[in-house]
Amino acid sequence: MADVLTHVLVGYVIGMLLSFRVERIGPAHVTLVMLGALSPDVVKIQHVVPDGAVAALLGVPFAWGPVHTLVGSALVIGLIALVVAPANRLLAVALLAVGALSHHVLDVLLVTPTGEAYAVFWPLLEYRPPAGDLYLSSDRWPAVVAGCCALVVWLIDRRRDEPAGAPARE
Repeated sequence: MADVLTHVLVGYVIGMLLSFRVERIGPAHVTLVMLGALSPDVVKIQHVVPDGAVAALLGVPFAWGPVHTLVGSALVIGLIALVVAPANRLLAVALLAVGALSHHVLDVLLVTPTGEAYAVFWPLLEYRPPAGDLYLSSDRWPAVVAGCCALVVWLIDRRRDEPAGAPARE
């Protein structure tokens, strides 16, 4: 998987680009895209609360792994949406889904030993799409590229907010 920073920065870039095009989307909405980009990584809770501990507690077989699929992301997004006011829920779910989708796209682009990505569509399909073989999960350059893109988008946003003829900010 691409590291957490890369996912957050890509979510920021996508959220900001959406805010440039859609007037209704503001800074809080950009944060929702960033949160959505992190939502598939809820699976990392398994490092703190192992599958076996949850299975023993619930008394049924349990695994965290399926959370890192499209269906798992939809469930996490649904849970997050419960804390959003009903009037804003549809937009929040859409922005969270955009972020989660960006996460899965980045993860499918990884180099894998088998040449196949993970079963993104599980439990609907067992199909494993071909891996993009673009980068290793240990590579740092995706975070650098995402950081540079985020910086450019941030600078464009600052430039857009300045009134015409106003002195430059210090």
